[in-house]
Amino acid sequence: MHTLREAFEQKDGVTFPGKTYMEELLKPVFYDQREHLFDAMFMIHKAHTTMLAEQDILAKEEADKILDAVHEVEKMDKNEIEYSPLYEDLFFLVESRIGELIGQELAGKMHIAKSRNDMGEAMYRIVLRDYLDETVKQAERLGEAILYQAENHVKSIMPAHTHTQPAQPTTFGHYLTAIYDSLQRDVNRLKRAHQTVNKSPMGAAAITTSGFPINRERMVELLGFDGLIENSYDAIAAGDYLTEAAQSLTSLMTNMGRWLQEFLRMTSREVGLINLSDAYVQISSIMPQKRNPVSIEHSRAIASSAASEGMAVLHMVHNTPYGDINDTEDDLQPHLYKGFHKALRVLKLMHAVVLTMDFNEERAYQQAKENMITITELADILARDYGMSFRKAHHKASVIAKKATAEGKELYEIPLKTINAWLDDTSLTEKDWTEIIDPFYFVQRRDRTGGPNPDVVLNMIVKRKQAK
Repeated sequence: MHTLREAFEQKDGVTFPGKTYMEELLKPVFYDQREHLFDAMFMIHKAHTTMLAEQDILAKEEADKILDAVHEVEKMDKNEIEYSPLYEDLFFLVESRIGELIGQELAGKMHIAKSRNDMGEAMYRIVLRDYLDETVKQAERLGEAILYQAENHVKSIMPAHTHTQPAQPTTFGHYLTAIYDSLQRDVNRLKRAHQTVNKSPMGAAAITTSGFPINRERMVELLGFDGLIENSYDAIAAGDYLTEAAQSLTSLMTNMGRWLQEFLRMTSREVGLINLSDAYVQISSIMPQKRNPVSIEHSRAIASSAASEGMAVLHMVHNTPYGDINDTEDDLQPHLYKGFHKALRVLKLMHAVVLTMDFNEERAYQQAKENMITITELADILARDYGMSFRKAHHKASVIAKKATAEGKELYEIPLKTINAWLDDTSLTEKDWTEIIDPFYFVQRRDRTGGPNPDVVLNMIVKRKQAK
């Protein structure tokens, strides 16, 4: 009678690779490598072989044969390559294919002074820099759409919120410019991450460089890196390029998620400030009146998922040894690739949504007159024009707000005579009261640097366009 172990080993095998190891580790890793690292791998094979020939480590004839074979194998349709237990991973399979063309001994020479360690790190950086480049491009494209709408709405007055409550009048242009500035800071974070990522580890080999007279600086040029990771130990052990990329991704998606949630509120029928193009809403299967803003809902969900991919990277790097480890390689990299892929979906979706949306100026203006959000101007006028201390002026404005609430009225529904009676020892002019209850004057007066005054906002937009 077989023991439990013997029965398992009979099915799973006792030599490498065991069936479970193959199915749950080698095959998934193989297909991740095939999907993401295929092109970068061939780029490195070609660059390294070229450098070896230039350094007279390989004879020119040998290098030419290797490069010809690399070019030929590179033509494979990667989607048709299937995992085989004969090869530990994609790289050994490719080397074997090259060896079939020129012989295994010559094929093996292209690995002189090259390790899976420095090659792996270089591949990850090449793929990651491309994702960062495309994410910056799409984020800047979204920024252009946001500025376009901001410029169209520098005079579109709306309520601003603090603590989720109506607070003071502003404009949609002022609001969108704020969103643009937040996005630009994330673009700058992505660019800084790109500077960290786009450095060459090639020539570090396993971790201590090589006894062969290689030229590490030449590999920087051949692979299009911006510079060299000088210390070979650092080149292999560094994980900060991963965490910096992950942090920039998480920041971008977290910050976008906040205003995506705001946009959903504004698109609701009750609020009714943003109207999406028919191209980006879906109807209900049972309720014919519905215009569901699913483009924003999906973007919000995908942004959260992308941010979580970034957080997964931080957790996977946390407390790992300082050296070449699988923790920062095969199992970690897909989180970054998936995270940036999701981020690109969000950026493209929201570019389309923002560029084509309409803003209900009339409804927004009416909402800016409600909930007494102009009453700050009452306190300001009492302090500025009537010589009252601001603390006392604030108290009197608070009294007005409480009395208006008790009567269930908006400020613009209360006659000046009643207001002056409530103020007790102060009488406002008709002009003062008109300007207090009208959000237009509130916005016009806020013409300090960064304020919602249309001219100020337009000047901010112009500066941002010129800075691009």
